[in-house]
Amino acid sequence: MEDKTVIVIGAVNMDICGRPNDEPRLKDSNPGVISLTPGGVGRNIAHNLCLLGLKVKFIAAIGSDFYGESLYKNCCDLGLDMHMTRRISGGRTSSYLYVTDADGEMLVGVADTDISGSITPEYLKGCLDELNAADAVVIDGNLTEETIAWIAKNVTAPLYADPVSCSKAQRLKPALGKLCAFKPNELEAKSMTGEATSLFAAEKLLNTGVKRVFVSLGPDGIVAAEGSEVVKLPCEKVNAINTTGCGDAATAAIVWAGVQGLDHVSAAAAAMKASALTIECAQTVNPEMSAELLL
Repeated sequence: MEDKTVIVIGAVNMDICGRPNDEPRLKDSNPGVISLTPGGVGRNIAHNLCLLGLKVKFIAAIGSDFYGESLYKNCCDLGLDMHMTRRISGGRTSSYLYVTDADGEMLVGVADTDISGSITPEYLKGCLDELNAADAVVIDGNLTEETIAWIAKNVTAPLYADPVSCSKAQRLKPALGKLCAFKPNELEAKSMTGEATSLFAAEKLLNTGVKRVFVSLGPDGIVAAEGSEVVKLPCEKVNAINTTGCGDAATAAIVWAGVQGLDHVSAAAAAMKASALTIECAQTVNPEMSAELLL
């Protein structure tokens, strides 16, 4: 797999997590633990892909502030190729603030990712030759709709996408017909299609031209659809520590499986294993992630 190259285009954030010691009390100060860790959907996917043995190039926008310098160094230390990342002088690097309950389940999050709008079609034109030479290109919904539409029109490499959130999922509609695979969660899939069930939502997304659709259902597993075959796989039994980053790991596993030429059922199984490895780790990305553990 080391000769396979994936380019990820998306957000890198400083994740700021607050986890109370006990059942949280709203509108009050809660004793607990606050942590700062590198994150962002694009960055987390890129990190997981690197752990899975792929060569990964990362295109993101990073400011010149303290968070930006720290995140850039972290990505380089992980082995990500950052030569196409855009450095914005005076820019405010993305950050993501979220609060969990005492069990690690997220209660609310606030994303400040406006700097991702600096990844424009004009900027990506200079990267097009490398994008089209890649074995896969992954985009996330933090990019602007204009940029996503340009990527869909101009990038010829197999294209994968993660919508990030219900509000940002709408930006991906211009690209659906060009996607090799798409991994929304259940809420995102329903919001994009207007369907009442994940199965109907997956079928409707297939009808837009997406080759493969994977709808993650949290503790209920995942729906995988390709052609006329729609299957549902259960979630693996785990000792949940922190759910943040599970969806990013699942997307990375789906891309990894696609690059290997695995079918959609095998890709979904790999996604479930990647999610399970992540949920059992306090970190957003499990450093023990490996291709061997997904087989």
